[in-house]
Amino acid sequence: MTPEQYCADKAARASSSFTAAFRLLDPPRRRAMEALYAFCREVDDVADDCSDQVVAQQTLHWWRDQLHRWKLVDQTGRAAGSSAQEPPRHPVILALAPAMARYQMEESDLLLILDGVERDLYPLTFSDWTELDHYCDQVAGAVGRCSARVFGPCQQATLDYATDLGLALQYTNILRDIGEDARRGRVYLPSCCLQAHQLDRAEVLGLQDSPRLRAALADLAVRAHRLYDQALDRLNDLPTSERQAQRPGLVMAAIYRDLLRAIQELDYDVLHQRVALSPGRKLWVGLRAAAGWQPR
Repeated sequence: MTPEQYCADKAARASSSFTAAFRLLDPPRRRAMEALYAFCREVDDVADDCSDQVVAQQTLHWWRDQLHRWKLVDQTGRAAGSSAQEPPRHPVILALAPAMARYQMEESDLLLILDGVERDLYPLTFSDWTELDHYCDQVAGAVGRCSARVFGPCQQATLDYATDLGLALQYTNILRDIGEDARRGRVYLPSCCLQAHQLDRAEVLGLQDSPRLRAALADLAVRAHRLYDQALDRLNDLPTSERQAQRPGLVMAAIYRDLLRAIQELDYDVLHQRVALSPGRKLWVGLRAAAGWQPR
């Protein structure tokens, strides 16, 4: 199995809204996104599946080392030239490295993803929304910027749009997964939000549903909607060619914003169920977005 096949298989098994948008891309860009997705999936699984914090941290450090060696891989995914440094061995890095070079993905953004995942190894606390935004930028904004570079030409305004969209998607994930995360000992609601609704972390970790918790989750939804609107405003300010190139991100925005509204329709009943859109609804929303409809 080649590195590209490894990543394609990883993406195909995911069946996510993220990978559905890849179908809008030409083969080289699709392979680049499959490599990026596989990287995110591999490192995220370290935090979710490894019960030993020391081992998990060592594994993430190994991934950092592998990533630092990406320039030792040529455009064919093979070791480039002679070097005293050993080239990366993992198929994901072998597939990702040529994409990084071709589409000018920033190594610093990929390292940010690792930083964000490492934070999930330990009890997370955020004092305010700014701290939560910083975390969301690590695990999602950075992914958005890398993706935007693959989708097409990027000016700073394009990267700003991608950052806002990444945060909006992550806010939606946090809202959807509030119960699942609590079972793993994680609470992403910042202290300022908990205090404003007279909540404490123990109530969330104990999966105690209440009007106060649902009001706090409504605050999270409001902020997510604001980020979606901000991202779309930035997108509409871009030249037509750049705006059209970002259609895969628009598909993801449409599907995730529809998920956000589905959660709101259920009055934030997310502690004991994982809300999901039906395949038919996802397809309908995605097709409309691919045709140019914006999820306002």
